[in-house]
Amino acid sequence: MIALIYLVCKQQEVGGIRKVTMQDVAEKAGVSKSTVSQYLNERFEYMGQATKEKIKAAIEELGYQPNVLARSLKQKKTLTIGIIVANILHHFSTQITRAIEDYCHSHQYHVIICNADDQPEKEKQYIDMLRAKQVDGIILLPTGKNIALYRELEKQGYPLLFIDRAVEEINVHTIVLNNRDAAMHAVEYFYGKGHERIAMMTTPVHVSVRAERVRGYQEAVRLHQLPQMNEYLSTAPLENTEQALLQMMALSHPPTALLVGNDLVLIEILKTVRKHDIRIPDQLSLITFDETQFAELYDPPLTTIAQPAYAMGKKAAELLLKQINQQLDDEDQRSFVFQAEFLERESVKKLI
Repeated sequence: MIALIYLVCKQQEVGGIRKVTMQDVAEKAGVSKSTVSQYLNERFEYMGQATKEKIKAAIEELGYQPNVLARSLKQKKTLTIGIIVANILHHFSTQITRAIEDYCHSHQYHVIICNADDQPEKEKQYIDMLRAKQVDGIILLPTGKNIALYRELEKQGYPLLFIDRAVEEINVHTIVLNNRDAAMHAVEYFYGKGHERIAMMTTPVHVSVRAERVRGYQEAVRLHQLPQMNEYLSTAPLENTEQALLQMMALSHPPTALLVGNDLVLIEILKTVRKHDIRIPDQLSLITFDETQFAELYDPPLTTIAQPAYAMGKKAAELLLKQINQQLDDEDQRSFVFQAEFLERESVKKLI
């Protein structure tokens, strides 16, 4: 590493043009090199405003660009984190990614975003790639299928955080929504409007978030002694959504209400109801997980279960940076459970 630092420091001339150094800034501002270093690293505790302004003016006048490679070698950090989302098409993934990037940018960290497509092998490849690039930590929406790899990272003390999904076998910081209670509330809302034949559609239940939503739905159905038909619960792949919904609506006692598991399923359902002239809410009342940008604009406006995605993403970034900088304390618990917001609109018909 000493040789590499020496090489970086020697590379001050490119194409015969001498690069501006930190020493040049120090001489121009009339301060020590260590003071310039403190300024660049935002250690302002013992630095007066006049000194900061002189250094800033010197940097701007000289056009100084800090050597990021040399600084990362010295600090043993790359000031970069990785985010691996399950599916970038989910509005939730976009929101949390934006929140994480905003927080990291304000703390001088860079972000590499990866899309695993809910594929364990692709997820593993991205984790390996990010580790090879020596990112300081990873925020992961886990597939739940790379247990040995998660456990290895946990054992190494590598800064790792799960968001949206928990993996029981792995004891890392985790940020999730209270999916069970949110699903139960939706069923109870339907029931309060007079609905008894209540269905749910989501994608295959192989991650915790979907399993918890299905569990909440089933518990609420049992609690209110509603019809528990296998045909009322669909966990079909996304491409089979249309077929699954049409099969439900063709039953001798079709559902009058439908809880939708996520925004991608919602889009397929809305395509289907339009194509087959199924009227919402007259024929089928609807509540969906995930607040989408078009929920309020759809006719009728859709009742949604909104996740506080931005707040969850911000908390994830805050906790990961604390891990990286070894600033965690006893008050930073391992698991954070956020509550959903129920946004009542016009997609549920009152039957009583």
